Amino acid sequence: MIGRSHGPSRFETTHVDMVPMVDCIMVLLIFLMISSAFVNDPGIEVQKPDVGGTAINEQNSLLIAIAADNRIFFDGQQISTDQVAALVKQAAIGRSPALIIRADRASNHGVFAEVYAEAKRAGIQHVQFATTHAEAP
Repeated sequence: MIGRSHGPSRFETTHVDMVPMVDCIMVLLIFLMISSAFVNDPGIEVQKPDVGGTAINEQNSLLIAIAADNRIFFDGQQISTDQVAALVKQAAIGRSPALIIRADRASNHGVFAEVYAEAKRAGIQHVQFATTHAEAP
């Protein structure tokens, strides 16, 4: 009788160990989370003035927004002018970030100047302001 085997047949089961694959994925996930740069958006949308020829790098930057009604926002919360220096100084501990001021085009220039002066008083070396690119004539 051809094709018949005598005795009990044994099937080999294969076992794929998933632990090393999960370990590799976790290491990659942790690496990507640590190496990512997060920027805290100030929480409001402003209409930036049109300016040509500027480039702003928002990675590792602190953001302050000034609304059209001259309210100041930092890290999603409304703050006053006298709080700017303390909050920016606290947020910049251990690093030297740039500060980007996003002021609405309808906001008061005096409020912008006060925020700028407070940021400089907090020890921020690079204070920039956000603009949009003007259309070519």
